[in-house]
Order: sequence, then structure tokens, then C-alpha cells
Amino acid sequence: MSAVLLLPLVAVPSANATADVQGKAKFTVTTTATNVAARSDRRPVAGGVYDKKAGKTFISWAGQYEDSYVQAYDHRKSTWSTPNRVADGDSDAHNYPTMVQARDGHLLIFRGMHNIELRMSRSPQPNSVDGVWEETLISKNAATYPMPFVTRDGTIYVFYRETTRDLDGTTPTDTRPMLYVVSKDNGKTWKTSTELTGDRFAIGSTARADNMNEIYIGQLRQEDNGRVRIVYTLAGGGPEGNKHDRYHRNIYYTWFDPQNRHFYSASGKDLGTQIDDADQEKHLKVAETPLTLPNNVKSPDYIQQVGTTLGQPFLLWFMGDEAGGPLRNYLSTWNGRSWETKEVARGLRTREVEKVDLFTWRVYATEDGKPNVNTYLVRLGRFWSPEIVIPTAKPVQRVEIVENFRDPARAIFSGASSNRDVAIADGDIYVAGISRR
Repeated sequence: MSAVLLLPLVAVPSANATADVQGKAKFTVTTTATNVAARSDRRPVAGGVYDKKAGKTFISWAGQYEDSYVQAYDHRKSTWSTPNRVADGDSDAHNYPTMVQARDGHLLIFRGMHNIELRMSRSPQPNSVDGVWEETLISKNAATYPMPFVTRDGTIYVFYRETTRDLDGTTPTDTRPMLYVVSKDNGKTWKTSTELTGDRFAIGSTARADNMNEIYIGQLRQEDNGRVRIVYTLAGGGPEGNKHDRYHRNIYYTWFDPQNRHFYSASGKDLGTQIDDADQEKHLKVAETPLTLPNNVKSPDYIQQVGTTLGQPFLLWFMGDEAGGPLRNYLSTWNGRSWETKEVARGLRTREVEKVDLFTWRVYATEDGKPNVNTYLVRLGRFWSPEIVIPTAKPVQRVEIVENFRDPARAIFSGASSNRDVAIADGDIYVAGISRR
């Protein structure tokens, strides 16, 4: 474990929408929709997929009132479709869409209607986002932050965070564990993790002395080998008493095997089907951070990234600075025996990571209040270096790598709205990819 010490529309190419450095990647950026994106809280999984059969890339994003929209890119025609509104977001920034493709070709969008229920929208036709989507209520389980993925045999998992107090009216508000639901028939029927394992929750705790019993998964990433890598932090009221999300604390890492539904540590320790507080403190803690608000920033931040190099995991995460300086960016690397953590940058919000080759990952990051997406390279899970700047007309709030992407539709950049109120939706939607010309 590492300890961290804080110091006291028709799509058109964007203007200046290429970026390249000699010997490095050259990106093109397309604005697929203008002045349409609302603020949305977080998305630990991707918002789009590439469909080889259709020859199209499908993306999802949150528009005005957090309503769900979809678009399609036809790789043969090099054209984007106009946005199609598919579901109601109920005017809550938490209720953004996440997209996967079922084995039968239908596109599925999941929304956790904030602390109320888990909903799914299904495309009317396979391999297409056109038409009126069918809405399904999966469960009234006080769900937020759905994290869907599809295994190689077509099983659909959706992890989500439960706000237990909204179910029983008595549990402290800062008890919010992680659970999941599973479908083996392309989303027609579902079973909960409790039904499948007998465990009350999948990841969580209920009785920490510091009241940090909320789980915030920063990123959930399924690898080609089927393993699902997870990085998360805790939140809660702290020693002052129960309160939702007053503080954040520590960084944790685990991986999940969908075949047996067991969780594992970086060292390979089998933790069974449920992670409790004893498990995470003994086996999963990557970095221990103070229970403070450095520069009034909840730290570690909600967003983290996870990747692996030759099977060894590394994590990216960031915190505020006690002295009032810029954000502090950390890289944590598993060396085969323990975690090593070092500061690698300042002032960045790391948004996404993408595997480049066997030894290298690309990092996508933004700076608060500024346009553009900055990229960096992490080699061997240890060595950080700047790459290029990808120009955008306005600031960006989200970056997601499209599942099984095909250039030029590699990454979705959701533009930042000018207001937290989701009635205001004036951010742009960009899609970036590497030019092959």
C-alpha cells in the first residue's frame, strides 16, 4: 500500500481540428452536434460501440434535461446521423446514458434514475439507433451510476450503486454499496447479484468508524481475457457524523471474474463474491489519503482510471492541493508485490486511458475552464510523458473510448455546459480519431 502525503445537425469537421507531432499520432475531430450537451456527473464506462456488421459507430450522450440521445456514424459514407432522442433524463445530471450492444445486435442504453430505479432503453431494430426505443424498468432498487458490460458469451452485467436509505428509510445516508444485475437473454430478464450469490451487496461496508461507507467506482474496464478491472474510492460523512459525500478517502483496486463472480486483489487473493471493509482494507488498498478537503476539493476525485501492462495493473487518480495550488496527479503501479505511487503531473483532470500497444497507454486529460484535450503516454505502467494536444472549440467534460472503436470514431468528447442546471445544454459533442491519411 502507498501513503500519499499532501503538501500544506449535420456533422462538420471542427475548425483547427487536427493535431499531430512528428512521430506521434495525428487526430481529427468532428463536431457531431452543436450546443446540445448538458452537464452530466460521471460515466465509468464507455458511451458508444462500433458495430462491424453494420459498418457503423453508435454513440450516446446527455442533452437538455439529461435526456438520452444517440447518433450513428456510417464508415462507408463518412457521415453522421442527426441526434435521436430516445429517453427522458428526468432533469437530473446523474441520469446520463451508458451504451452496450447485446449479442442479438440491439443497442441497449442504461440509466440509473438517481437513487430511484434502473431503466433500460432498447433499439427497435438490431444494428441501428433509428426509431422509437422500447423502455424497460429493470428494478426499483435506488440505483445510480449504471456500469454495463457484455461478456464473450453474451451475458450482460450492469454494476450500480444503491442508496439504501431510499429503500428502507432508516439506513444512514452515507451507506451506498455496489451491486449488479445480470441478463443471459439479451436484456429480456434480469437477476440481481443478491439472488445469484446470496450476498447483500457486491462491494461495500456498513459500519466504518469514519462513516465512509459509500463506494464511488472511478472506472470499470473489461479486458479481452474477460477480467473486469475496477478502481474506486470511498465517500461519506467522516467523524463529524453521517452525511452523503462530505469527504472522500483512499484508492482501492480489484478485479472481477464474470465466470465465477469472484473478486480478486492485485496479488491474486480470491475474495469470493463480496468485498467488505475488512477485505478492502487488508487486500485492496492502493493509497491511503487524509480525511480532509485539500483546497476544498473532494479528494481523491470521483474519476480514476485503470489499465494493465503485461497483466500488471496501474491506476491514475488526482487530488486537491492543501496549499491552494493546481490539482495533483498520481500514478500508482503494482510491482508484483506492492503498490508504488508517484506524482506525475499538476492541474489535470485525467478522463480516460486507451491501450496503444503491449507496453503503452494513452491518457486523455483536460484542464479546468480550457478547451482542448491533452494526451500523455504511460509506458510500462510507470513512465509518464506528454504526447499531443487535441484541439476543441470549447472545454470538454467527458472523454470515452468507443468499445471496439474504428477510426475516425475513436473517442467521444462531451463538451462542458456553461451551467450546472441541466435545463442549460450548450456544450458540443465531438468525436475524435486518428487520421490514416
